Amino acid sequence: MTDPHDAQAFKARIDDVLARFTALEADQLLAIDPELRPVADRVTAAVAEGKRLRAAFCYWGWRAAGQPDSDALVRVAASMELVHAAAVVHDDLIDDSARRHGRPTTHVALRAALHRGPRAAGAARALAMLVGDLLMSLAGQLFTTSGLPAAYLGRARPLWARLARDLIAGECLEVLRTGTMGDTAASLQVVRYKTAKYTVEQPLLIGGALAGAGERLSAGYSAFGLPLGEAFQLRDDLLGMFGDPARTGKDEGDDLRARRPTALLAETWRAADAAERGHLRALLGRRDLDASDVARVRELMDRLGAPAAVERMIADRVAEATGVLAGLHIPASAARALTGLAHAATARGH
Repeated sequence: MTDPHDAQAFKARIDDVLARFTALEADQLLAIDPELRPVADRVTAAVAEGKRLRAAFCYWGWRAAGQPDSDALVRVAASMELVHAAAVVHDDLIDDSARRHGRPTTHVALRAALHRGPRAAGAARALAMLVGDLLMSLAGQLFTTSGLPAAYLGRARPLWARLARDLIAGECLEVLRTGTMGDTAASLQVVRYKTAKYTVEQPLLIGGALAGAGERLSAGYSAFGLPLGEAFQLRDDLLGMFGDPARTGKDEGDDLRARRPTALLAETWRAADAAERGHLRALLGRRDLDASDVARVRELMDRLGAPAAVERMIADRVAEATGVLAGLHIPASAARALTGLAHAATARGH
């Protein structure tokens, strides 16, 4: 087995599990009918890239509870990445995002594969929705066929229902609040349910439950995972506006075109005067927003101090999370790994 403290080696283990598992599932689709090739290709492509943070948090939730390295646990951890892949497909579809990791999103790639004239766009969106549904189903399948004893899996199974409910609740709240100028607290609620819980807290809790973690350790995982998950998404929002698109792999100004209720936008709105709010209203939600429009919004955000405010939110949450970690009394190796993940997940260039 590889050294679990080697992030690249661990990522390679997760990548291998996902590649093998989705290749088999793609073959099953093609055995039904070769016409399913575009769908099968998107299932495998959906998990081809990623930092594997969610898998790592699940793995260390297990190790921090005193359990040894296990290939079966790595398969369980990989199932967290299938949840993420499903969420990404659905999120890109809802937001009509064109790129992810620098490549066409699922519904855009399917549109290019269909070649069916005026109805192809609608058909591609329908197929993308189904790909996302399938990926979520496959996450449960990989979890249950991981090789861990049934008694272990039974301890964690109730957490899956909570994970799905929270994730869908967060996505629904974002849809309901898109186009409105909500306050920062409302934006942070979306962040918590749409991203923070399934990125950090719930993978930790699932890993811990599989390992038989007690109530105290599980409570510690939540106290560590929620602020860290929020910091992760806040960093992502900052990078979406101020990061290099060549590194983020997303289109510049995507959040502005979709008028997503981010904390960055909420902080900008809070600090803006009437004239500045009028300027924002004229730009937000425009699909034809160009680079100069995005630059003007960035300049306004900078002038009003919104990025600095979000940076403080990130720093406060990382400090809160790492402070909790220091008091958990977990193995030193697990504490080092989780501390490293906390900083990697929220770094300026993540």
